Amino acid sequence: MSSFAQSSAMVGRDAEIDVVRRLFEGASEGTAVGVLVDGEAGIGKSRLLREFAAEVASRADVHVGWCLDLGPARTAYGPLTAILRSIVARLGIEKVRDATGPGAEALGMLLPELTEEPADRARTSPDRLRDAIATLIETAADAAPQVLIIEDLHWADESTLALLSFLLRTLARGRVLLLLSCRSDDVRRGDAVSRFLIEATRSRLIERVTLPRLDGDAVRALAEQLTGTAVSDSALARMQERAEGVPFFVEELADCTTGPLPDGLRDVLLTRFDRLGADAQRVVRVASGAERPLSHPLLSTLVDLPEDRLDEGIREAARGGILVIDDEHYRFRHALLREAVHDDLLPGERARLHRAYAEALEAQRDRAESVDAAALAHHWQLAQDERRALAAAVHAMRDAKARFAFASAARFGELALEVWPRVADAPDAAGVTHLDLLQTLGSVLRNAGDGERALAVITAALDEVDTASVSPRLHARLLRDKAQYLANLGRPGSIPLTEQALDLVTGKLDDDALRAGLLNQLASRYMVAGRLDDALRVADDAARIALRAGDRDQQSIAANVHGVSFAHLGDIDRSIVEFDRAHDLARSSNADLRYRVNYSDALTLLGRYDEAVLIAEEGLALARALGVGRSSGSIMMQNMSVALFERGEIERVDDMMSRDHRQGALRVFRMYSSMTRVRALAWRGRSAEAAEMLREWTPSFVETGETERQIWYDLITMTVAVAESAGDLRGALAEIMAMIDDGGPVLLHQRRLLLQAAAIIAELRAQGEDTAVAARRVAETWSAQPPQLLGDVWSPIVAALLDPTAEAMQRAIILADSGNVPILFRVITRLEYARILVHEGDRAAAAPVIETAVTIARELRHAQLEATVGGFAAAAGLDPQVLGASVTDALTDALTDALTDALTARERQVLALIAEGLSNRQIGERLFISVKTVSVHVSAVLRKLGVSTRTEAALAVRDGAAREEDSIRLAQVHSGADVVR
Repeated sequence: MSSFAQSSAMVGRDAEIDVVRRLFEGASEGTAVGVLVDGEAGIGKSRLLREFAAEVASRADVHVGWCLDLGPARTAYGPLTAILRSIVARLGIEKVRDATGPGAEALGMLLPELTEEPADRARTSPDRLRDAIATLIETAADAAPQVLIIEDLHWADESTLALLSFLLRTLARGRVLLLLSCRSDDVRRGDAVSRFLIEATRSRLIERVTLPRLDGDAVRALAEQLTGTAVSDSALARMQERAEGVPFFVEELADCTTGPLPDGLRDVLLTRFDRLGADAQRVVRVASGAERPLSHPLLSTLVDLPEDRLDEGIREAARGGILVIDDEHYRFRHALLREAVHDDLLPGERARLHRAYAEALEAQRDRAESVDAAALAHHWQLAQDERRALAAAVHAMRDAKARFAFASAARFGELALEVWPRVADAPDAAGVTHLDLLQTLGSVLRNAGDGERALAVITAALDEVDTASVSPRLHARLLRDKAQYLANLGRPGSIPLTEQALDLVTGKLDDDALRAGLLNQLASRYMVAGRLDDALRVADDAARIALRAGDRDQQSIAANVHGVSFAHLGDIDRSIVEFDRAHDLARSSNADLRYRVNYSDALTLLGRYDEAVLIAEEGLALARALGVGRSSGSIMMQNMSVALFERGEIERVDDMMSRDHRQGALRVFRMYSSMTRVRALAWRGRSAEAAEMLREWTPSFVETGETERQIWYDLITMTVAVAESAGDLRGALAEIMAMIDDGGPVLLHQRRLLLQAAAIIAELRAQGEDTAVAARRVAETWSAQPPQLLGDVWSPIVAALLDPTAEAMQRAIILADSGNVPILFRVITRLEYARILVHEGDRAAAAPVIETAVTIARELRHAQLEATVGGFAAAAGLDPQVLGASVTDALTDALTDALTDALTARERQVLALIAEGLSNRQIGERLFISVKTVSVHVSAVLRKLGVSTRTEAALAVRDGAAREEDSIRLAQVHSGADVVR
């Protein structure tokens, strides 16, 4: 009888479990958190998690999922499926359906019990599946705190890791504690788990709790608990020498205290096994081939013993501390035990064992029972039956792809490619040709975010093409795919490949749908390259053929290309008409998303920021209604961030960046996200960090900018922002001058950079620089735009900054306040006007102008503008902390009695100007607001003061001012400043 005591108390882990408890309390308050409990094999990770789970079971819902040791053939979403099924069991199917809405069908890909009939992959998407999973967890968290435990992360499949990364970013505000256990010595540098942990740690998505080895006192305490007797110093020393403080090994060695200790750890692990009888050993050997807990029927089939002997063998293995009876299944007490027994099998024994498992699973499948395709591929591979391993790998690839587990599908596809050359009749065994396998693998790799490998696979497929035997349709699709993968990577070569694909199908295939898609792909590539006339011509063909094919989505895409191209060509009216057509024609969510991304982008480039944000927000609402708000919707958020920048909503941009869920996306998407991050850092004045990130991404932007003109402009935008943030105005202007000299296609992006150039020139001129040549070149370039682009509010602002006069700057300020101008120009125009006034000697008039500029800059928290405006105010003696800004400010400051407590800051300014006898029009000119707005403020002032006329209001001000004037004058004299009259 074994002395093993499973009920022993946990030893030496008080500090670590206290950390988990603290994090749980935070999660219970609504701050979701991920925790990694890591350490070497046998260190006690699972024990700690079991103890914690039992402790909080009365306060939270606890759900556990296990990653399985399937070698390279890992089950897609393995641990998450168990967790989701547990949540559904707790909530009930109807509540889950109501909560997830359209996402219920996507969840049915993993949990068939949620749908009345098999989920239709064509009606859902990977984005909807991810969103549905997040919604399900959040719904559960509304009812009770959720503790989600994923054991053995070191065996996780790539699809599970991708979804975990998504959830860690998404579930930032729910009552969720995600606990991950990981065997650190089984994580290999550069593998998927290693990359996940590095990224999660770098992004601060997880807290890390590393379990150390036990010290001597803890080892003694554990051993004495297990044996029930005192442990001598010599026995403890021998135990420490072998176990080295690893709790599991201490447990195994404690079982050997009555005899000599085994020499090696493998011998330690097999000691229990060696003491079993023959039947129990057979049971344990068979069980060692299972990658998951075994059901009794399957174990009975594989062991092939009479029922009474089988039962006794199971009991003996359980009493010996090797197997654990868990509900209706059997599992090993520890994975290390299973590995030791399995590794002790002879090669022939191991192959026969896994063949038996594979055959048993196939028999289950033949009986229409659910079978894990990944497990079947795993067992046939270890059975060394390569023909059946190939068939199983291809089947597992298709199964994973159907459930949007693209990373897992790619792993099985790679396995099939590896086995293929060793199978004589591979196409018959796999049920697919080698070219079809390569094309499918390329597609799943691309969707898994591995663009480089996808490109390599599709290139290999094209190298195999024999034009005499391969159909033009397949050849064209391979060319199309390679063109897409190059575009995703921002590499050149996409256009000629798409043109070649079109040549193959034109006049040779009766497939209008394929041809329309290829034409739209080519038109889109022409568009992003800046070849706008070519884009319009090809989009015309695409629209005509899509109409003939009855494909409204392809018609919508063609209209999108028209809309973007016309916008860049300056034909705004036609552009809007085409965008409206794109919206009306769109039938799929993807087509509608494309319309909203492109249209909101065009509106942003035209300075119509409010409309751009509205279109994007409508798209976000639609994405949420479709169940893809966190995934596809993040593209829309990224696109909207540019308009939000220009509106000065930097906090909202920061929030969006913190909820960027498309980690691991293709490079071109990461580039857009990186541009936003660089600009945000520059805005905050963190120029060194912005410069470092710019240096990191510049090679990618340079490469992609050769084929995508927008990316070329984006690099200039980032470079200018970083230079300005660092105070290098000359360098910033030089970048824009180089843009003007470039002979490439001109897009709308040029306008915003020219507007910025005008601001930079104004600042350099104020510093005494000779800017005449630069100003002339910017003015000429601006004037060269199409006529429809010259009638907007930006043109007078550019002209005023390049050739400033008081009258021009007054008008520029009013236009800058209109809402269709980047909000920073409310500061820039006022700063330039204040400079003019100071130069003319009218410091009294300059004071309120610069004070407003200071206020706006501070509200925007734009570091560089705050410094610039504050520096000018101080240098000109206009700093409100040193000098009363003007008579108006003195009067405003004097209004401190109860009579004016209810007035806002703007209303106090208006009241002070009423006291000066100014009309509404004059007040508007002084404060740079409209007459209508002044009228609203005047009415509010009269109502709050309880007077009926402007005269009565003015008298109230002067009475208060007279009482305060002497004290104000005295304070100014003491500060060393002159009193402004």
